[in-house]
Amino acid sequence: MTATTTNAAATDAGRLALMLGELRLPTIARAWPDLAEVANREGWPAARFLAALLEHELADRARRRIERHLFEARLPPGKTLDSFDFTAVPMVSRAHVLALAANDGWLDAGHHILCFGPPGSGKSHLAAGLGHALVENGFRVLFTRTTDLVQRLQVARQALALEAAIAKLDKYHLLVLDDLAYVQKSQAETSVLFELIAARYERRSMLITANQPFKEWGSIFPEPAMTLAAVDRLVHHSVIFEMNVDSYRRRAANARKPKQAPPPATINATT
Repeated sequence: MTATTTNAAATDAGRLALMLGELRLPTIARAWPDLAEVANREGWPAARFLAALLEHELADRARRRIERHLFEARLPPGKTLDSFDFTAVPMVSRAHVLALAANDGWLDAGHHILCFGPPGSGKSHLAAGLGHALVENGFRVLFTRTTDLVQRLQVARQALALEAAIAKLDKYHLLVLDDLAYVQKSQAETSVLFELIAARYERRSMLITANQPFKEWGSIFPEPAMTLAAVDRLVHHSVIFEMNVDSYRRRAANARKPKQAPPPATINATT
């Protein structure tokens, strides 16, 4: 290779780096020298070389998008479907949950998932695991304690911006409201919660965990009519998991306890 050819190649590489930066194609900027070397050595057609570069760019963009969506989802760490013990909750079908995680159409239709059970039964873990799997499959999820979100919506209402705040939540395909029962029975809190439920009805999906069954939701909503209206909107087009099992945490604590050795045998002397 002559000096003129070398200088021209260096100039082209410099121009290419500038143009790829301007076009915001960082993965191609990193990958093209090595791929070009392989393409030249193996005699790739130009179309194959270009397709390989674009595949690298698209794959890296998908990876970065998932990382960004996992960060914004605020999912509790370590709570995935892989770590969920389905044998401890036999009434929850692994196959059904995996179908939901792959989105068998329920997100597109704005359907809901409701998880009921006592504290420690795995409701939050299952909800977080589903959320994590959905993000990995390209959907946007927000996991939040119900009380935290209700407080944010109350602040928005005081600023006359409740409608806008609820509309911003539309970017999430799934809104996970954890521990619904801890919302205080007050007109201010439950009214914004009801407006959120009504706004997402048949448009965007929610996954709600609660310690209390529907018949006890009168302790959440101050008015029977509001309770019935909220339940009606949530139950319509919903999947309900009744997780009435012993506490995960209690079982785990019992499993960690050292087993007591049996008392030593005694020998009764006879005379």
